[in-house]
Amino acid sequence: MGMPNKPPRARDPRIAAVVDQAGCTGCEACLTVCPVDSIEMVPGGEHAGLLKLVEIDLDRCIGCGLCPKICPWETIDMEPYPQAKEIAPGRTIRTVVPGQTAALPAPV
Repeated sequence: MGMPNKPPRARDPRIAAVVDQAGCTGCEACLTVCPVDSIEMVPGGEHAGLLKLVEIDLDRCIGCGLCPKICPWETIDMEPYPQAKEIAPGRTIRTVVPGQTAALPAPV
């Protein structure tokens, strides 16, 4: 899931941030506090042209815990790193292949 042009960190953290995009409003509060620039905005689901959501690059996240503290919607959780790698793909709009969009459910 690594972001292009951003080197990965030296070693895996004990914990990492995972965003539940079902609750993300794209307010960008977390972007302002990430010390390693591991959070980016991505097109958001049904209204991708209007709404952007955040996605956390687990290859860069250092597990500092700043993003969940500032998130006004409480939609970012800190998880043990191995679990975060398993959980993140199910909570994100994009797949683990950079630049590819995951299949989203059809609008009802």
